[in-house]
Amino acid sequence: MEYENKLVLAPMVRVGTLPFRLLAAQCGADITYGEEIIDHKLVKCERKVNEYIRSIDFVEKGTENVVFRTCLQERNQVVFQIGTSDAVRALTAAQIVCRDVAAIDINMGCPKSFSISGGMGAALLSKPQLIHDILTTLKRNLDTPVTCKIRLLKSSQDTVELARRIEKTGVSALAIHGRYSMLSISVFGTFGNVL
Repeated sequence: MEYENKLVLAPMVRVGTLPFRLLAAQCGADITYGEEIIDHKLVKCERKVNEYIRSIDFVEKGTENVVFRTCLQERNQVVFQIGTSDAVRALTAAQIVCRDVAAIDINMGCPKSFSISGGMGAALLSKPQLIHDILTTLKRNLDTPVTCKIRLLKSSQDTVELARRIEKTGVSALAIHGRYSMLSISVFGTFGNVL
């Protein structure tokens, strides 16, 4: 998956649904991210083809609850974002959706208390060995490209060191959200530290 000179729709909770991703693609987005799905939720899903609306649905077993919806039209541009704190569970989740998406992304930037308390999102930023384990497990076992998103660490040097460690795992891309890991979404990003 190539990111250079591409227009990308970033992952957004409650926004990155199939209709919005398709709209973004119609408006010029080359790559679109789905909203983050937690691995615990996805491993309870089964893949179903919805002939009525021509979608591919990942439905929680025993229910009609659609956890993730995609379609063939976006197959080569949609990135599936996983929230995880475990390499094996991340792989199990990724294997469920990988043939229907362009890439798998690990969210290492979410500062929400739900993610942090579960050891996911920004909580991973202080666990470089776990980051390595998750990314290398996915890279070794999937043909689908693997990417990840992080936030800024306490210093530029720490951020660069982590980015280099991540690069060594062989991921296809690394996104850096221009906010420090503990800043809320209401605080403007510090993009000068990214450049």
